[in-house]
Amino acid sequence: MTKDGRLQGKVALITGAGSGIGKAASILFTREGASVAVCDLNEQMGKETVALIEKQAGEAMFIKVDVSHSSEIQEAVRACLSRYGTIDVLYNCAGIWMAEDVPVAGMSEDVWNALISIHLTGTFLFCKYVIPTMVKNKRGSIINTSSTSGLVASDRNAYSSAKGGIQSLTRSIAGSYAPYNIRANVICPGPVQTPLGDKAFADPVRKQSILNSIPLGRFAQPEEVALLALYLASDESSYVTGAWIPIDGGLTAR
Repeated sequence: MTKDGRLQGKVALITGAGSGIGKAASILFTREGASVAVCDLNEQMGKETVALIEKQAGEAMFIKVDVSHSSEIQEAVRACLSRYGTIDVLYNCAGIWMAEDVPVAGMSEDVWNALISIHLTGTFLFCKYVIPTMVKNKRGSIINTSSTSGLVASDRNAYSSAKGGIQSLTRSIAGSYAPYNIRANVICPGPVQTPLGDKAFADPVRKQSILNSIPLGRFAQPEEVALLALYLASDESSYVTGAWIPIDGGLTAR
């Protein structure tokens, strides 16, 4: 942790923080002076993130939460406020990948509901329960995670729909809460080298096809996405709100 970090004195709540981008962001944010509520359904992985943070003299707590359950989200927000007294940054990173996410005619309602619930509804609920604290403080940064699949056509119909919904939700939040100095932005990653990405691109033919479509010729590392989140969480982005920002190696530039 640095004494004059870019998030010095701030409190961040990060979902999906047990692995991938959420884990990288949790470690980076604490290194830059924030206290972080590490939220994840996987208790072992979430606690491992906290242990790594504490090893570098950072401040963090673990909160077990299923983002598809409103009551658990409310309790997570209460736990963070009880420990730290406020929430300055909300970074919604939690997500899943399902092989059964196929074009709509062949998709089950259960798959649709699961993906919408975790990605879109979970994001909505965390925003719903964190925003009152930000309104009271008259400041805050909300960072939601979409995907390039929310920007361009994808054969993962439910995932794409959820991610597109997150973009519209975030823009609406940005407009509604700008008078309270609350900013809301969306990060749209392309393929990222994470446990979730490994599942999504387990098929080597599919993986190579995706790589061929990325001008930079590689997947992102979680730390690269976390650096963008750091900018949006910090006061450096004080005039940025309602933005959708791709971080995809040029995938959507073609």
